[in-house]
Amino acid sequence: MQYGRTTLSKFIIEEQRQTAERDEQLTALINDIQTGCKYISAAVARGPLGVHAAAASQDAPGEPQQKIEIAANDIMLRSCEWGGQLAGMVSERLPEPYTIPNGYPRGRYLLAFDPLDGASNIDVNMSVGSIFSILRAPLGSESARPEDYLQAGAKQVCAGYALYGPAAMIVLTLGRGVHGFSLDPEIGAYILTHPNMRVPVDSREFAVNVSNERFWERPVQRYVAECLRGKTGVREADFNMRWIASLVAEVHRILIRGGLFMNPRDNKDPKLEGRAGLLYQANPMAMIIEQAGGRASTGRERLLDIQPDSIHQRVPVILGSTNEVERIERYHREFDAGTDEAFASPLFSSKSLFSGEFAFGGRG
Repeated sequence: MQYGRTTLSKFIIEEQRQTAERDEQLTALINDIQTGCKYISAAVARGPLGVHAAAASQDAPGEPQQKIEIAANDIMLRSCEWGGQLAGMVSERLPEPYTIPNGYPRGRYLLAFDPLDGASNIDVNMSVGSIFSILRAPLGSESARPEDYLQAGAKQVCAGYALYGPAAMIVLTLGRGVHGFSLDPEIGAYILTHPNMRVPVDSREFAVNVSNERFWERPVQRYVAECLRGKTGVREADFNMRWIASLVAEVHRILIRGGLFMNPRDNKDPKLEGRAGLLYQANPMAMIIEQAGGRASTGRERLLDIQPDSIHQRVPVILGSTNEVERIERYHREFDAGTDEAFASPLFSSKSLFSGEFAFGGRG
């Protein structure tokens, strides 16, 4: 057994020492978050022996949620509400911001989180995770107002996710690169195992739910069609396609070996601009990807530049290897300008079983 390894707690303290401002509240908050992640990891690992069950209710966006999701949300709230670092919290599972209970001190930070991303994979024993974002509270240590959370992602102080897979991990950034920590079950601590994670600028792997192809805009249809043609098409290279339906797992794969993730705008539900929660999914993952040298976009604008208009705002997400994201952004610009190239989708060609007009035939 090795001794003297860098734990997450030690790493945070050493990071603070390298900056002009040492912030004990931030250090303590991240420690509370990692404690919550340990409890959630243990609950997830129990599988059918634990609190897993069929959908019990709906979350804030109106989607079904399982008992394990409710339990994970409660764990994160209980882990972080008492320490005196927070002025309030926002969770995907709660319709309104969470007020720090009376009797607990308030702090200078706000926490936005998705307690259990990818929970639809629970029943088939695949990787899931938690996502978190830390912002400064505009009013200092006073109780937060709903509008206080509406900050662009570029203002995040810290962003990260916990992965509950074959090995439990926390990956985070404090604005000085991206670092991964693996949970050592023998000592109950997260240990630095993946320092300075980087996203390759090029990739030949992408992740997208192709079953929604008929609802996409033409720039995304064009990109995927070119990838699927492989060496015989304009890209002159074969691509691999992946889809796990867990943002945490998708982003982690990109950090390890590069790639592209897309949950693009579509017209499947015209009321939604996108499907990812801006505050507690898109923004923290965008900060992580950018800090690792990648790029994060809606296709038309940088994710971290979006000014939120509501705590549960949904946005399109396209992130990963820089050159691939920039290509899709170019396709969106050409489409909006009316200069994009004509193409035929291999999934919806006139000779396929899915022949028909694209849902996004026009421009706008």
